Amino acid sequence: MKTFFRLLATALVVVTTNNFVWFALIFWAFLSTKSVISTSTMGGIFLVLMAVTGVWFGSIVDHHKKKHAMLGSSVATLLAFAIGLLFLHVAPAGAFASVSSPWLWILAILLLCGTIAGTIYNIAIPTLIGLTVPEEGRDRANGMFGTVIGIAFGITSVASGVALAYLGMKWVIGIAIAATLVAIAMLALTPVEEREIVHMQEGGAKKVDLEGTIAAVRAIPGLFALIFYTTFNNFLGGVFMALMDAYGLTLVSVQVWGFLWGFLSMGFIVGGVVIAKRGLGSNPLRTFFRVNFAVWTVCIFFTIQPSIVLLAVGTFIWMMLFPFIEAIEQTIFQKVVPPERLGRVIGFAHGVEQSASPLTAFIIGPIAQFVFIPFMTSGRGVEWIGGWYGTGMGRGIALVFTTAGIVGLAIAMIARRSRAYGLLSSRYEAGEADAGAGDGAAAP
Repeated sequence: MKTFFRLLATALVVVTTNNFVWFALIFWAFLSTKSVISTSTMGGIFLVLMAVTGVWFGSIVDHHKKKHAMLGSSVATLLAFAIGLLFLHVAPAGAFASVSSPWLWILAILLLCGTIAGTIYNIAIPTLIGLTVPEEGRDRANGMFGTVIGIAFGITSVASGVALAYLGMKWVIGIAIAATLVAIAMLALTPVEEREIVHMQEGGAKKVDLEGTIAAVRAIPGLFALIFYTTFNNFLGGVFMALMDAYGLTLVSVQVWGFLWGFLSMGFIVGGVVIAKRGLGSNPLRTFFRVNFAVWTVCIFFTIQPSIVLLAVGTFIWMMLFPFIEAIEQTIFQKVVPPERLGRVIGFAHGVEQSASPLTAFIIGPIAQFVFIPFMTSGRGVEWIGGWYGTGMGRGIALVFTTAGIVGLAIAMIARRSRAYGLLSSRYEAGEADAGAGDGAAAP
């Protein structure tokens, strides 16, 4: 456990540093260009990179010692940030003032690549938990890791804006470089005892092997259904990414909204602490659907009236429940997926699931702008429900959230009763995965 806590401490530094740069980059791009196109495009690029690198990073984790994979990712982050700082230093005055400036997008890609490299930790640590932590303690270990993610989010949601305002972007990147060096030293000094890499045979090729990973997922009844359902959740969750800030800013000032998010992010921490203390129950899949029912019910009602209190309470509950979904999925993977495939399956799941949010983020903005907002501003919605729901731009955005909640709750109810989830639940309760299961005759 001492080693595990040291790994969590290192992950906290890494995740906080990468989020720190990511938040600051978004704020800085908007302030420099005065264009929401810059922020939405960067968000889309970030999520697309997350999606396409999932299986590749999972292969790196499976084919190497997990400590070495994490060290390599931190070195890559360090190089990207260092080049970015140099690029920012040599850029001419006014180089970043336009959304069409190549200087802006070169710097953005450099910093995005640096932050994306650090996501190997999100695969390596759950994989280590699956390989080294006894089954009865995995859910709590996953909860601790979720707590780390929540703490990092809480720190950076406020610190990025403050650092950017008082120090500037060069100092932001400089601080990130120093923190990355600290993380590399912390990890290098942490002894991690890893058993032999079980999937590698003498002379085996170190390849991504997407086909074999898909075959391994298909070999476990219900696992594809779980990934598909989480992907669908993320598809609806893209509504939050695209519209939450716009809706919040119809209710309060930007200063209040920024500090409110710093408080609301504590929900991640509370959720992680509850998991670490109480676990996920004897049947995590049953808990998974109970949590989803609660999440989508909250989504229906937390914008039902134009109230910042209602929005804050609902968002806090939503963020508190979110770590349960992530921890449950990881706990199920760690039990039913063969050890030699665990990193790739986790990476594959992350990649597929993350692909949904950018699609929603790009689509939902125009839908809200040209359908829902006119509907609640000058359309039939004013007459039909405006008397109690309210009217105007904010209520149009609110209707998007309510609609997403209704759809999400309906799909959760249908999925809960499906045969696929019954099979996966039975597989989980039956016991540990057999090493090599789902690989077919040939080893990867």
